[in-house]
Amino acid sequence: MTIKQALISVSDKTGVLEFAQGLAAQGVKLLSTGGTAKMLRDAGLAVTEIGDYTGFPEMLDGRVKTLHPKVHGGILARRDLPEHLATIEQHGIPMIDLVCVNLYPFAATIAKAGVTLEDAIENIDIGGPAMVRSSAKNYNGVAIVTDPEDYAPLLSEMKANGGALQLATRFGLAKKAFTHTARYDSMIANWLTGLEEGAEAKPAEAAPVPAIFPAKLQLAFDRTEILRYGENSHQSAAFYREPNPVAGSIAAYTQLQGKELSYNNIADSDAAWECVKSFDAPACVIVKHANPCGVAIDGTLLGAYEKSFKTDSTSAFGGIIAFNGEVGIDVVNAMNERKHFVEVLIAPSFTAEAKAALAGKTNLRVLVVPISRQLNALEYKRVGGGLLVQTPDNFTAQASGLKIVTKVQPTAQQIEDLLFAERVAKFVKSNAIVFCGPDEPRRLDQDRQHQGPARRPRP
Repeated sequence: MTIKQALISVSDKTGVLEFAQGLAAQGVKLLSTGGTAKMLRDAGLAVTEIGDYTGFPEMLDGRVKTLHPKVHGGILARRDLPEHLATIEQHGIPMIDLVCVNLYPFAATIAKAGVTLEDAIENIDIGGPAMVRSSAKNYNGVAIVTDPEDYAPLLSEMKANGGALQLATRFGLAKKAFTHTARYDSMIANWLTGLEEGAEAKPAEAAPVPAIFPAKLQLAFDRTEILRYGENSHQSAAFYREPNPVAGSIAAYTQLQGKELSYNNIADSDAAWECVKSFDAPACVIVKHANPCGVAIDGTLLGAYEKSFKTDSTSAFGGIIAFNGEVGIDVVNAMNERKHFVEVLIAPSFTAEAKAALAGKTNLRVLVVPISRQLNALEYKRVGGGLLVQTPDNFTAQASGLKIVTKVQPTAQQIEDLLFAERVAKFVKSNAIVFCGPDEPRRLDQDRQHQGPARRPRP
């Protein structure tokens, strides 16, 4: 299918001028709207304003501009049906072969402090999604472009094929387009249903108060990889990532080396990372089967590793190790001296020497994750036929908030040990038993789901 006429109407104008110039260079006629048309015209491109094309000006403060038969007829007409071709010829409707659209910035609008309901409503796109869906539905005859990342590859394909885009390309663009509009609508639905009751009756200048849990919850994830198998070898599995994962979450990892991550690798890495990033002091966490088997803080990462390993050197074999600072050659050397076999090693960064020393361990998975205390807004747990949703556990006990009810008053060191144990217990499954201190281990029982010791040896 050769591209002869394109309609360009974008909110995010990243790279669109270069894209339009590339289309024009290949003889494609350009239609456009409002600000996009002005930008293209100012750059010297020949462009027809959509109002001039349809014979109707933009109206109702821009709410109506592309909702017209001459636009949607040119997009939706099936090129393989003679009756469709006869109809659009009868009404003088030219074909539109490529539509480049992205939508009003609803996400950016609702992210602003004090955003009003009126502002949010006015940033709900109507004509854009209609054109995107029309184009995607008719992918056999139309290419729909919603992602600036596609501009350069599409121009290259057109140039290599005499101005044409192949069916597989158009179908791929259509799938991306329907995902684009689905997520846009889901974002609007989540925000609106997440407002407190009576938000629509508040003064226009008042910012509505969001509820914690939307009445209807729409979730979106992108598959990043198919895993070798699931929790057990007879199960299939994949890893999905949120489109914009929280900074510092395990989903933001970059793998430097090693084999592909497994289902259990990712689950255990998440447990180790969430624990280690909760500490300010240099910390090391070793996880085995989703539970910390050694947690330690020290003045250095090397010291934290030494203490964490000694907590349970048997369980540390084949575990996941996470650090909350840059890993240097001293830590790598200490692991090598112990012949410490590790499945996954995680840190915010590694020195050049450390990377070089680790490179020989081809099976070791090394992950870099940006350090951040930011938590997901909500946590999810799948159950049969439903989803449990809760706010994250962001409580950390402080000495000033403790109430001592025993006759024997704890020492300052004991208070410090208990606060450390309480923090670790948050990351241990089920009825947690956390041992803290090498000389006189103390136990802290919490209502969790598994048993797992974690100890901080004193310096």
